[in-house]
Amino acid sequence: MKYSLTFIILLSIFGLTHATAPELGGLDRIVAVVNDDVITQTELDKRVQVIKQQLEQRGTTRLPPENVLRRQVLERMIQEQLQLQLATRGGVRVDDETVNGVLANIARENKLSLPQFREALEQQGYVYSEFRENIRNEITIDRLRKQRVESRVTVTEKEVENQLLRAAQQSSSDAEYHLEHILIAIPEAASPEAIEASRLQASTIREELLAGSDFAETAIARSDGQQALQGGDLGWRRADQLPTLFSDLVAQLEVGQISELMRSPSGFHIIKLVERRDSVQEHVVQQTLARHILIITNEVISDASARKRLEEIRKQITSGSEFAQMARVHSDDKASAANGGSLGWTSPDALVPEFQAAMDKLQPGEISAPIQTRYGWHVIQVMSRRQQDNTDNFARLEARRVVMERKMNEAVENWLRRLRDEAYVDNRLGQ
Repeated sequence: MKYSLTFIILLSIFGLTHATAPELGGLDRIVAVVNDDVITQTELDKRVQVIKQQLEQRGTTRLPPENVLRRQVLERMIQEQLQLQLATRGGVRVDDETVNGVLANIARENKLSLPQFREALEQQGYVYSEFRENIRNEITIDRLRKQRVESRVTVTEKEVENQLLRAAQQSSSDAEYHLEHILIAIPEAASPEAIEASRLQASTIREELLAGSDFAETAIARSDGQQALQGGDLGWRRADQLPTLFSDLVAQLEVGQISELMRSPSGFHIIKLVERRDSVQEHVVQQTLARHILIITNEVISDASARKRLEEIRKQITSGSEFAQMARVHSDDKASAANGGSLGWTSPDALVPEFQAAMDKLQPGEISAPIQTRYGWHVIQVMSRRQQDNTDNFARLEARRVVMERKMNEAVENWLRRLRDEAYVDNRLGQ
């Protein structure tokens, strides 16, 4: 997906240093202590500013009171700080090369070189070094969640089959739903009294919404969900992509209608149907039959020598040598080398982005210049292309993805709640 430069900046979940961020004179007040770290007033001010910009970009015209927004933003910053602390203790590291690669991809998606991207950021008042660290933090948290949560979430074939059955039962409607969501969380190992307090809070919120309170504003101010600071916006989903708790109810809602309270292990949920539309799923894809020769770099073979070697191999092929034979002799990808370098028929996005992008530019029979990926250096030849009805495979992959996403969302909510409960947090914002 491609974004405008401004939108990429505002998508960042971490506050950015900007020339117009409010600065405090004298000593910087501590607004929260998170284990051995602190969050300062200036850091909070910067983040609140970015969140406000995000909400303006989304067209949110009504914001909660300043003190309510600041409390919600600070709670999100506390969550992030806890995750970064856990990543540090667990040895989760993101090197400069990885950060540079992500920045280069962002620049490329905006049709800019990396120096041009940096210049564009600085022209808009952003500090490039802090933007780099924000990207590093995002990648760090993503890796931590994969390690601590995603790696422990499994999807069984039975769950995939059940999801396929569920999707088939709902196939009479190709509708997609745009939803907003509020979660009132239940504490870990909550007492009956705590559960009842959460239920009463959720019930009160629902009554206020029915009386005319703005849903997005209320979500920003009071929801415990991960999308709270986006106004609770869940985006567009098909019914079979929703949590089972929501899916049966959503089809019965009218546009603009607010649901009854729904209870799950993580808390009490309220949803609003914002829009509905018909969806046509396209399952015919263009597949590519390609082959490649890979040279892996190491302490002995540098990038320069790998590239030069492939240039020589490519020259021999264009002069009449058989690609398949050259792959068998020279390629470090032994699995494909045995088949003359063939990767078989591949669907879009089955290969790493750099390889896919280079391959997509080739005409059948054409051989690429040497290109670099995380695996090393390649030359690629496209042999043929075809349109393929991928419906069955698509449906199974989609079913697995939907189940994984559903279980992951629940697992992340529970994990973050436990992380918060087990930490020392002194929230001083109200002091």
